[in-house]
Amino acid sequence: MRKSVGVIAVLMLLVGTMGFSADFPDAASLPSRPELPDPFVMLDGTKVSTVADWNAKRKPELQALFQNYMYGYLPPKPQKWAVEEVLFSDAMFMGGKATLSESRLAFFGPDLKHRLYVLLVVPNKRSGPVPVFVGMNFCGNHALADHPSIHIPDGWVYKSCGGSENDKATEKGRGTQADVWNLDLIVDRGYGLACFYSGDLDPDTADFSDGIEPAFYKPGQTAPAPSDPGAIATWAWGYHRVVDFLVEKQAATIDPKRIAAVGHSRNGKTTLLAAALDERIALAIPHQAGCGGTAPDRVAIDRKDVETIRRINTVFPHWFCDNFPLFNEAPDKLPFDQHCLVAICAPRAVLFSNATEDQWANPDGQFEMLKAADPVYRQFGVGLDATERPGLRKLLDSRLGYYIRPGKHSMDREDWGIFLDYADKQLPAAK
Repeated sequence: MRKSVGVIAVLMLLVGTMGFSADFPDAASLPSRPELPDPFVMLDGTKVSTVADWNAKRKPELQALFQNYMYGYLPPKPQKWAVEEVLFSDAMFMGGKATLSESRLAFFGPDLKHRLYVLLVVPNKRSGPVPVFVGMNFCGNHALADHPSIHIPDGWVYKSCGGSENDKATEKGRGTQADVWNLDLIVDRGYGLACFYSGDLDPDTADFSDGIEPAFYKPGQTAPAPSDPGAIATWAWGYHRVVDFLVEKQAATIDPKRIAAVGHSRNGKTTLLAAALDERIALAIPHQAGCGGTAPDRVAIDRKDVETIRRINTVFPHWFCDNFPLFNEAPDKLPFDQHCLVAICAPRAVLFSNATEDQWANPDGQFEMLKAADPVYRQFGVGLDATERPGLRKLLDSRLGYYIRPGKHSMDREDWGIFLDYADKQLPAAK
């Protein structure tokens, strides 16, 4: 079912000379740990006690463990990439307030037939490079703004997307998600946005032949391995390639030290994983990410009020690697929980944002994950400035942040106002 990648090579890229083996224990032989695992305790029981040991030992081990047992190993960075074409650049976007452009990226070594289209909007009124949000959208870049030059995806899109006909995007979809992304608000607050469509890399379906992953098969390989990447890992790879684009090609307009990643729902799960594996992302906002992202894995397997890993692996088996369903009936055997994914990001800023009617995403459990990650952040002198979940519409803007509003599972203008307020606090302008 899964796509393949050279596991040993990726591990070496992830952990340098630490020498972690790809031969982690199989799921059945892992011990039961009903309590949340201590983020400071290594798989072999050794406890790290300094920031130096955290960075050199535990952090890379956790990065490898999450990929091995849950998400699958990200494909390696391509040997070469290029801006194949700048499709357009419109300096009069929003009546001259911003410049909107779209670039088509190509990847080589291995050579990928897929192209990644990056839509970039930056404010024209600026005194220097601006902070930027990196996001992944559900329906195609053309849905963000009613602009005639934005590329319309050639492949599959969700039936729920505006203008979708027979699983294909059409001209009717232009601007249908403008109220989700709120480009005017982002620009007016002095930020940029770089966005891409998930389906450019791997359509969100159970068909695994139409994504980038087969290009990373080893010679002679025809079937996937249990720790090959699921869709979330592949999409996180896409976040990293957009960051490459911003850092290497947009330095005149984008501040590489003020890059924030944002995503909603499954894209929020992707956001947190991308940030955990790329320190160039200074701030992560996994919005309503829930199970498999920001909510705890260790919940009773028969709970009906929140999503469980058994449920998510049954309904969306392609999001994770094939090792992850081995924990469906025994989440207590996981050698981590989602607080450890947050801890990997320390001391960078992470905001969990939620809505009261989205109990499926377990907003209370998410706050517990922040509390459990706090001891790692405290080693860096920052953390979670609360012991109780904040009330409605009360932004907790500490380095580990939290927000909950009334409403449903969605991303709207109110959310973006909070994202920007939090970014103003955690991504201050360089002095």
